[in-house]
Amino acid sequence: MKIILKKEVANLGEPGDVVEVKPGYALNFLIPKGFAVSGTPAAIKQHEETVRQRAHKEAKLVADAEALAKQIEEMPIKVAVKVSETGKIYGSVTAAQLAEALHNVGIEIDKKNITVPDDVKLLGEYEASVKCYKQVFATLKFEVVSE
Repeated sequence: MKIILKKEVANLGEPGDVVEVKPGYALNFLIPKGFAVSGTPAAIKQHEETVRQRAHKEAKLVADAEALAKQIEEMPIKVAVKVSETGKIYGSVTAAQLAEALHNVGIEIDKKNITVPDDVKLLGEYEASVKCYKQVFATLKFEVVSE
């Protein structure tokens, strides 16, 4: 019996896979538990159309994310912080500060998607990693300057 998986099932497949299983396994376990739906010809045809549309949308999202990543990599960012007389920063530069700096130049990135190196405690130039989309990352070059 053909079924379309709605959730991941160990040793069977990922969500969206069309698989062949024994009728008892499908009718007594997978379908009642919500792990799958019956693989009728109409359901499989609809599933294939959904997968095709999703792939088209995914390609557009990846292209937009790559354009954003290129924009981030070309954008010089300066973060102004309070500095002691010896040149050390009070605290350290955080992802929230970088997100705010990006916001000031017109780029909206959530602070959760920014990974800052741990050693940003002095003035100078640094790099951070920005997640733009699932597998699309950008390297943000920023300079820490005194206020």
